[in-house]
Amino acid sequence: MKAVIQKVDGASVSVDGETVGAIEGQGLCVLVGVTHDDGPKQVETIARKIATLRILDDEKSATDLDAPVLVISQFTLYGDARKGRRPTW
Repeated sequence: MKAVIQKVDGASVSVDGETVGAIEGQGLCVLVGVTHDDGPKQVETIARKIATLRILDDEKSATDLDAPVLVISQFTLYGDARKGRRPTW
């Protein structure tokens, strides 16, 4: 499992012009890639890590500040582009 975590001041996801997810104010936007080898234990570990990662103001976590977290599935984090220009998964 891989995650790219970014501190944001508001974020949204739109599909075909329609907002399907959004957060307001300070929080986290997380791109998460899951592979077939990941199980419930890995999900629990990364969820705990994201919730308690102290990267918000005053070295606080999303849990400390009750800040929103926008999680976006991003399978392309596992793309392998070492050979050629088309990634494989």
